[in-house]
Amino acid sequence: MLPDGAREKLLETVNAARDRLVVDWLADGGLRIGELCGLYLVDLHLRENAACGECRTPHLRVCHRPGNPNQAEAKTKHPWQVTRGTVTGGLIKRVSPAMVHSYFEYMTTEYPRGTRHGMLMVQLHGADVGQPWAPVGARRMLGRAGKRARLGLVKPRTFRHTFTSAVLDAADRNTLIARDAGGWASAAMVDEVYGHVDIHDPVFDAALRTVWGGNR
Repeated sequence: MLPDGAREKLLETVNAARDRLVVDWLADGGLRIGELCGLYLVDLHLRENAACGECRTPHLRVCHRPGNPNQAEAKTKHPWQVTRGTVTGGLIKRVSPAMVHSYFEYMTTEYPRGTRHGMLMVQLHGADVGQPWAPVGARRMLGRAGKRARLGLVKPRTFRHTFTSAVLDAADRNTLIARDAGGWASAAMVDEVYGHVDIHDPVFDAALRTVWGGNR
């Protein structure tokens, strides 16, 4: 688990909008690092009532793409497709206001113009500027930031475990909600329970908003 206040300390420590996005998206989305680094811009439906018609709230789609140039690969393999430029299917994950804010900060201040590969996470410096950013780069960034913030070695998976624990607490230990909020392969990985919950269910929504906090 992340220590108390770790998110805030990391956000104060990292230097780039991209890196603040990493912290926010891992903390509020419960994403695996391969899922985050494997996202494409078309996977992001960050407004109400997006064109996909499958989820009315801001969300993203985790799509398994084994051929990504940065070798980032989503673990889940839900069927997905692109129809008239809109991604449907995949694993739907709700997006917090803080995630939307950090996305727009990154895209408007740092994302290189003319980037054609369409991936979300890119290199910001050096000869490979604008090229897809590999998961190992994100891990190293978090490790350095954790040490500067005196948190020790911070690993991406600690965000995911902290997120799942927080959702469980906010949802009165409802493992179905925790499973679907975190995108776990099965509820057995949370607490030997199977089935799906509606991501628009009031209890599901309330649990996420509790975890995200009123100002996020």
